[in-house]
Amino acid sequence: MTKHEFPRSFPAFARKFSNEEDCFNYIIDVRWPDGFICSKCGHDQAYGRMGLWSLQCKRCDKIHSATAGTVMHRTRQPLCTWLWAAYLVVTDKRGISALGLQNQLGINRYETAFNMLHKFRAAMVDPERAPLYGTVEVDETFIGGPKPGKRGRGAAGKAIVVGAVEVRNKRPQRVRFQVIPSANRNQLLDFVKGTIEPGSTIVTDAFSAYDILPSIGYGHEVYSPSRGDDPDIVLPHLHTAFSNLKTWLMGTHHGGVSKKHLQAYLNEFVFRYNRRGNLQQAVQTLLGLTSKVDGPTYRGLYEGTFEHKNPVSKS
Repeated sequence: MTKHEFPRSFPAFARKFSNEEDCFNYIIDVRWPDGFICSKCGHDQAYGRMGLWSLQCKRCDKIHSATAGTVMHRTRQPLCTWLWAAYLVVTDKRGISALGLQNQLGINRYETAFNMLHKFRAAMVDPERAPLYGTVEVDETFIGGPKPGKRGRGAAGKAIVVGAVEVRNKRPQRVRFQVIPSANRNQLLDFVKGTIEPGSTIVTDAFSAYDILPSIGYGHEVYSPSRGDDPDIVLPHLHTAFSNLKTWLMGTHHGGVSKKHLQAYLNEFVFRYNRRGNLQQAVQTLLGLTSKVDGPTYRGLYEGTFEHKNPVSKS
């Protein structure tokens, strides 16, 4: 096993990171992969200060926090709990609920587990992500239980989600999902322009809002059962992704996802879908070890003042 190769089972992972010193040293190795260099004086030697999760320069005494800019900054939870939680989140294909995380790791309060998961979800949106390209299926769906009101794209009481999936060699690649306030042309085109590389071919149903795509630099293919197309081949990859999303929301979270937090759950689903092959990188991403993470506070989540990251915006 290489220095940072992750075990494929949780018991083996827990043994590898069995104490706070192991976790602290791992975080230091990831954050200073080429060795410590003091940001103030350039010295390359430091004292470890585990109680503060930091390094102190041996020459000028400047303190460098190992957790600043990560989801663990100013945490009261042990580092082991954070690493174990990140591992569980990325390895369980069904995902894990806050109650499940609380029970598995012995976290005292449900609210703490809930906040930890939302900090992870905030780290799941890469600000440098590349746009989808090539052939891309685009459509909308509705999330939420049956409600009275008109059906179709104006369904009352439900959240509207627009989605896109790359298709290469007849196989789905990356996906994007975004909550939108309404399925009008402006909202849908903003999603397309913020998600898909110009010059790509976008495949949609016959909804007229997409008719403008060729005039803004995209190829456009239209499929619709009303035009005689086989209903089983109309946007098959995206509709499968939508179906899997709804199954996941109902199964892992029992459908109990509020509109104000729905985007965060969409971000989690997309993260899992797009990063199926690199466990180590996924864990480091969730912890915020490779890029700065602006995660929610407990107060921000429960008062509704924290805005979950939008996969189209660059924030």
